[in-house]
Amino acid sequence: MAIPIVMTAVFWAIAVLLWRLTGYVFYLVNFGYIGLSVGGGMTLYTLLPRRKKLWGRRIAQLLIGAYMLGFLGFFARENMQLEGFFHFLLAGFYAGAVIHYAVAKLFGPLFFGRGWCAWGCWTAMVLDLLPYKRNPAGRLPGRWGWLRYLHFGLSLGLVLVLWFGFRYEVRTNDLRSLYWLLVGNVLYYASSIVLAFVLKDNRAFCKYLCPIPTLQKVLSRFALLKVAGDREKCTQCGACSKACPMDVQVHEYVAQGRRVLSTECIFCFECQNACAKGTLRTTFRLDGGMTEFIKTREPDAR
Repeated sequence: MAIPIVMTAVFWAIAVLLWRLTGYVFYLVNFGYIGLSVGGGMTLYTLLPRRKKLWGRRIAQLLIGAYMLGFLGFFARENMQLEGFFHFLLAGFYAGAVIHYAVAKLFGPLFFGRGWCAWGCWTAMVLDLLPYKRNPAGRLPGRWGWLRYLHFGLSLGLVLVLWFGFRYEVRTNDLRSLYWLLVGNVLYYASSIVLAFVLKDNRAFCKYLCPIPTLQKVLSRFALLKVAGDREKCTQCGACSKACPMDVQVHEYVAQGRRVLSTECIFCFECQNACAKGTLRTTFRLDGGMTEFIKTREPDAR
């Protein structure tokens, strides 16, 4: 129960700090709600039997994703997409989108890595319900992962062209922000679902096309919270790596006596749940490294 308690406490600390600094009660409600959702989901994951643990994470995804997309997006009309973040930064308008990106995708990864992708993403909350968990053959060979950087560049370029070329600005509670959100999410959901079925991999969009990891990967390599294993107890059965939805070869890190340093780890606990020996655990300390053990398909694999 230590991890759920710590995660809840972190979000409530952010909530109270922002509330006290600004006097805006929204921050108390917003980050307090997210903290309770994450902590509650992790608590369920901890307490439920092994075959049902996944529902703890799915409930957290649903609570957070529906709130951010439904309430903040459609009701408050704030563009929570990447382009909204860029727009608000250029305007010097530190709305919810900017604070969300700062906590979940820029500086938060130094603490909890890419945990947002597993516990709060409103795109992944749908993808994780699709019939494919992961393709056992691994990731596509080559540089398909660079598409996420192209996506990031195109999003930033579009905003810069509109801003400097056409003096186009977007504010909160603006109908244009709602249009951005609608179009962006239609494109995200359509492309991610198509990729999932074509590649037989629910998280194909996350691996190849999502632009958000370009921000998260900067500090997540040095995340304080990471998975580690006991090399002496590990039998190298590979069950942890087979369970990883992001194709991280967890057992390779354990064999070297290292924590899971991959920036593709989304801190979903699936590897820990799959380990019959209880070898894996969540650890808290500072380290880092550039080692990436990712399962990749053979060139002729489908």
